[in-house]
Amino acid sequence: MTVARLKSISAFDGAQFASTEGVAIRELDGMGIATVLARKGQSSALAARLRGRYGMELPNGPKLTNANGITLLGQGPGTWLALREGGGNEFALSLRDAIGGLASVADQSDGLAVVQVSGARVREALCKLFAVDLDARAFQVGDVAATPAGHVGATLWRVEDAQGCASFGIAVHRSFAASFRDHLVEAAR
Repeated sequence: MTVARLKSISAFDGAQFASTEGVAIRELDGMGIATVLARKGQSSALAARLRGRYGMELPNGPKLTNANGITLLGQGPGTWLALREGGGNEFALSLRDAIGGLASVADQSDGLAVVQVSGARVREALCKLFAVDLDARAFQVGDVAATPAGHVGATLWRVEDAQGCASFGIAVHRSFAASFRDHLVEAAR
């Protein structure tokens, strides 16, 4: 099946994030995003397939794992969010083909918006939005949380530090992206 590649449109209405002192915000536009739901009794087979095809382990619990340009975020029992930078809508199709009947794969590339937030004051800013302990000892690299950001549902994950500062990824539904942007920029001020 051929997928028409449309020009990527910013989920944030083209507004640029103004990074503030101590907090850098960057939209990750054009991401390939898919929800992966293991079929009943197929989690072990799915884990083996992902290990064989991509050399990656299936995260157990609210953790992330990545290999070969793909990141899997554990969101709940038998549920993951799969990400690939620059993957667009084709990513979900290729993942569905690779997984076969072991899981349901739903394209979320046009449904979710993703930002990366980092900097010396990033935890201070994010604590204004998330009711999650973001201390480095409590929320470590590779941890994931599905939680509200203010009044907007979000998935938050911690990635490797950038330039010696904590770095986080955040995914929100595109329909709430403008509101989330306003809250995030205000929290970073």
